[in-house]
Amino acid sequence: MSYVDGFVIAVPTANRERFVRHAQDAAAVFKEHGALSVVECWGDDVPEGQLTSFPMAVQRKDDETVVFSWITWPSRAARDEGMKRVMADPRVQPETNPMPFDGKRMIYGGFEVVVQA
Repeated sequence: MSYVDGFVIAVPTANRERFVRHAQDAAAVFKEHGALSVVECWGDDVPEGQLTSFPMAVQRKDDETVVFSWITWPSRAARDEGMKRVMADPRVQPETNPMPFDGKRMIYGGFEVVVQA
């Protein structure tokens, strides 16, 4: 089965176009290093929660939008090797392609696919 890296971030709403360019550039690098697909989703209907929610999880500010993203890989081994190459690639270094959001509030993790319909 495939493997998925998932991410939730808060992006300043004013940085939407910068974020899209950043994500497009980074997606090309991920795919070059083995990712099957990269999906970036701009929040449109992301409610505030009482106990938990995406906005609460990333400490979204009033001028920010929640972004939900995932990268699919053929396997965990392909992801581990590909991610090493991505992180070493100069095209995704902060000096070359700075993140237009606060990376310290990013939530991320790797997931083994157990059902795919």
